[in-house]
Amino acid sequence: MKRLVAAERVCLVGHGFALLFGLAGLLIVLPNPVLIANLPEFVQTLFGWSMLGGGVVYIALGAVTVALYAYRHLGLRSCLGFMVPAIGLSLSSELLGTSTGFPFGHYRYLSGLGYKVAGLVPFTIPLSWFYMGLVCYLVAMALLGSQQWSPWVKSIATIGLGSLLLTAWDFVLDPAMSQTPFPFWEFQEIGQFFGMPYRNLAGWMGTGALFMGVTAWIWRFRFISLTRTQLTLPLVVYLLNFAFGAVITVVQLDNRFLLPTAISVLLGVVPVVLAWFLASEEPSSSLPPTPVTVKQPLPL
Repeated sequence: MKRLVAAERVCLVGHGFALLFGLAGLLIVLPNPVLIANLPEFVQTLFGWSMLGGGVVYIALGAVTVALYAYRHLGLRSCLGFMVPAIGLSLSSELLGTSTGFPFGHYRYLSGLGYKVAGLVPFTIPLSWFYMGLVCYLVAMALLGSQQWSPWVKSIATIGLGSLLLTAWDFVLDPAMSQTPFPFWEFQEIGQFFGMPYRNLAGWMGTGALFMGVTAWIWRFRFISLTRTQLTLPLVVYLLNFAFGAVITVVQLDNRFLLPTAISVLLGVVPVVLAWFLASEEPSSSLPPTPVTVKQPLPL
């Protein structure tokens, strides 16, 4: 178990450094070609490799970090119970979206995020849906797990809140990745909401709610109880990925984009931080937490 903890921490640190390095490249190095020209040749070569694979590295490290975390705290079965539907359904949604325009609007991926499945969707995209989706779902459970609601109401509310937290991240991610001088994807239609089609946001909510709903069924509608210490990694991962998109959006786009950034803070950052503060301070255990199972079985 100690080795898993060490590996998880190394991957988390690597994830953070990869995001920071990506920010430096996108905001400082690429906008200043003279700076690149004055670098030693081997440094230019390393920089070229990093620009080609940097997006792959930070997403892959994020996915490995959260997968190790989920294995330690939830167990292999519950980890796979989220990972498989999250990756499978998000990839299906992305392939459908890039082929037909439903449910995100007409868009296409550019280079920089790795090998494209069917020539359309980088393999890293479903990995990002997985690790950010699980973070958001666990935070939603932490916020709503103590509510004395009926099992159906609590499950639906958790799925709704989890998908909302995931969509809140997109308010800074999409502008940063599609409308800045160095984009990773582009919309092929004029978006009504700061360059984003409204149906893109609906697609994010719907896709997140779909795989979280499947997970809720696989988990038998259990609620996982995590302490504040155990919620620290979800908090850090969410804030790191929010900061990455928010810094690019605020620095490289005009003042209009302060509004979607503020919305992302209100609907995403605030609830995630609040969940961490409200969580129990009991010492975390090295064993998976005992899930709180609903008293009455739910009809399938």
